[in-house]
Amino acid sequence: MNGLYALKPWYADRLASVRAALVRRDVSPDTLTWCGVLCAGLAAAALGLLPAPYAALPVAVLLAARLAFANLDGALARDTGRCTRRGAVLNELGDRLADLLMLAGFLFVAPPWPVAAAALAATLPSWVALAGAAAGAPRRNGGPVGKTERCALVVLAAATGWYVPVLAVIAAGSAVTAGVRLVWVWRRLGDAAEAGAPLPADADVARDKARAGSR
Repeated sequence: MNGLYALKPWYADRLASVRAALVRRDVSPDTLTWCGVLCAGLAAAALGLLPAPYAALPVAVLLAARLAFANLDGALARDTGRCTRRGAVLNELGDRLADLLMLAGFLFVAPPWPVAAAALAATLPSWVALAGAAAGAPRRNGGPVGKTERCALVVLAAATGWYVPVLAVIAAGSAVTAGVRLVWVWRRLGDAAEAGAPLPADADVARDKARAGSR
């Protein structure tokens, strides 16, 4: 159940020429991570300050750019041999910060409690995936409501003005996604234990596994 995440290879192919240009210009992957965070913040401002449906276009463009930067930073790090542990941490922090900034835009147009619920729930799938990776399971990404779906739902809210219903879908969908990932990780770790596969020997190995899936 990968959702829109299944389109990531296609999207990465579309960005190949951009990635090559960034390699030639020796752009830092960390710069792209921060550009993604900036785009999320600008999308939040557009969502909160522009009425529906006029907010839809700028929000869609900015969140598409946010997803592009999220794709490009890891790919650029791999292409240029700059995959580092600090970069992996920044990648995760940037993704979480971008999500929270994006949802903060709803504070202009919706009550605080559904915004807080959606923001909290939106972090759960990543925490489950990272915990599983730290324990030795492969990094699990995708839906049903992952990062890409959350961006699409925010665009829907910007187009329709259905702010609270969209927040409810983000909260519930993110919680379901965390549950789906947890079940998958639990089974994979159980299968590995039955097969006698060793768990990561130390924290360095665990971080390396987490980084391999996120960068």
